[in-house]
Amino acid sequence: MNLVQGYGKVDSSSLEAESLKNIYSLSLAELQEICKKPYQAKQLYHWLYVCYEKEFAKMSNLPKDFREMLQLQYSAQNLNLLTQEVSRDGTRKYLFQTRDNHTFESVCIKMRDKKYDENGKVIQGEKYTFCISSQIGCKVGCAFCSTAKGGFVRDLTSGEIVEQVVNLKKYNNLAPEKRVNIVYMGMGEPLNNFDNLMHAIKILSALEGLSISPKRQTISTSGISPRIYDLGQQNLGVQLAISLHAVDDTLRSKLIPMNKTYNIQSVIDAVRAFPIDTRKRVMFEYLVIRDINDDLASAKKLLKLLDGIKAKVNLILFNPHSGTKFQRPEEAKVKAFADFLTNKGLLATIRESKGIDISAACGQLREKTKQSVSYET
Repeated sequence: MNLVQGYGKVDSSSLEAESLKNIYSLSLAELQEICKKPYQAKQLYHWLYVCYEKEFAKMSNLPKDFREMLQLQYSAQNLNLLTQEVSRDGTRKYLFQTRDNHTFESVCIKMRDKKYDENGKVIQGEKYTFCISSQIGCKVGCAFCSTAKGGFVRDLTSGEIVEQVVNLKKYNNLAPEKRVNIVYMGMGEPLNNFDNLMHAIKILSALEGLSISPKRQTISTSGISPRIYDLGQQNLGVQLAISLHAVDDTLRSKLIPMNKTYNIQSVIDAVRAFPIDTRKRVMFEYLVIRDINDDLASAKKLLKLLDGIKAKVNLILFNPHSGTKFQRPEEAKVKAFADFLTNKGLLATIRESKGIDISAACGQLREKTKQSVSYET
């Protein structure tokens, strides 16, 4: 056994990377429990979330024995960047490998470029959204999703969720004070990894760390009704997005098999009970697929379905990928769909396609890379 002065015994096996604990899984309060002095936890938080420092040895204002203990027991380098793709529009998709040799994706989407006045002064900064994964693979098995092809492997830990955000800020040279929006809309069903996600949101929201307000964090769910109720009871202040994609149970069950367990009405009932900020709306994501759900009859049913809900409909044009039978809709039909809803008083927008020239849809980069590279599991 090794003895690190002031911090107790450390098993020699902890020197192996596989046994190290993910430092990003610890909240500030939990870090304070392993520190001799509370202010050391704040210093460590500063290094991790403000300086984006990954090496404990470089955290110079921490006591040497404390740094040695951290190095023996914890790791801040738990995700290995295998590859990335960069779109013409600035979207960047990252493929990460975990310590147990599984892979998943994260995306940094540049929503808005920096703007200058005639004198060259910045009048508006860039706007970024991070699309974050919650699982490796997915259990839901949506018919249109690339992630479903790989099956379900495991949940991401709270630390792996948090580390995605840290890495995306670091890789894109974003200052710690730069505000970003987070959507849990990557690989996996967030509400199927409920406890880890809740803990990660609290860590990401901590003022001493990344300080990303819950109002800037959106949980996108395929519609696990009981968990929507649970999420509302957490009262975190996060935003809610529902992946609806169909207006009747017959079609939705074909697109999202889970609908057979949690049908549309159960999802709508749960949404009605969800606490909504008076300035916000519940987002309903509607993936528009050619000749499947792009007609005005569907738009009329959608309008009736959402009656009385403070809602916003986000129309997403299906992004074709290898092996799919679905096709991208005609833009004119999508516009007619949106115009109908808007004219009837339901806020509807057409999401601008981002990263369409790269492996944009969830799971595409992972599947493509798995076909060309073999990993030990």
